[in-house]
Amino acid sequence: MISVITAIHNGLEMNKVFFHYLKKYTKNNFELIIIDNASDDGSPEFFEANGAVVKRNTQNFSYPVSQNMGIQLATNEHLFFLNNDIIVSPNWDERLLQVSQENKMEVITCTGIERLETDTKTQSTRLRWSVIKSLFKFFPDTAWKFKAMHKLMYGNWETFCNTRFSTFGTEVLEGFVGNTVYIHRNAIEKIGVWDEHIQAADFDLYIRTKKRNMEIGDIKPCHIALGVFIHHFIKMTVKSKPVPFYDAKNLISLDKKWGKEKLSVYLAQNNTQG
Repeated sequence: MISVITAIHNGLEMNKVFFHYLKKYTKNNFELIIIDNASDDGSPEFFEANGAVVKRNTQNFSYPVSQNMGIQLATNEHLFFLNNDIIVSPNWDERLLQVSQENKMEVITCTGIERLETDTKTQSTRLRWSVIKSLFKFFPDTAWKFKAMHKLMYGNWETFCNTRFSTFGTEVLEGFVGNTVYIHRNAIEKIGVWDEHIQAADFDLYIRTKKRNMEIGDIKPCHIALGVFIHHFIKMTVKSKPVPFYDAKNLISLDKKWGKEKLSVYLAQNNTQG
């Protein structure tokens, strides 16, 4: 049994696509915990009707605050923090756990458009996705649109994902892709929960694992599982103009928290992407 934690603010059509593939491709039994941040388009009702645990907030909270709310509700040791604007791959959870276990890692992410095995591959994939997004920019945001874009990008999704896993297996690359993050509860005991002052919480999580590894050595830095690919639609919901974060006044930059000099040390060998 695993816990899947996802924060939402509206985006009903995207939420339908997200849940369809999550249900279809997740191998383990899972509890889905939805942190609903003042949606008014039927999204919380949709997830409740499909058996999710939904925490209804009356305000739109930032990413780290939402994820910590999810941790409080989760009942399992395996915690998966997923964006709602993604399509998971076949057996994504089982494969990510396999990569984690074989590499003895308690914090790990998938790979995706944001970062692949080489800079050249990343750039070409990003360019392809940018072109496809431009082709569909005048279409309304419907489940059909999202599925059509995804189909045009990858062709047969199952074949694409299975080929990647066959090619890369449990190979990893230090860094992160923030749309899908696996954290074992043991890691939370070492590095703590999400920092509620940092909206770029995936960057901050990576830095904290890196710092702990360098100073204490009881945890490995966050890595990317190259064989486990998750599609991220990337800022497809920005045009919906979401309500500003209720806790925005509490948020600070990574530079302010860590200082530019320390950031450069922790990120020196990694072209990380959130």
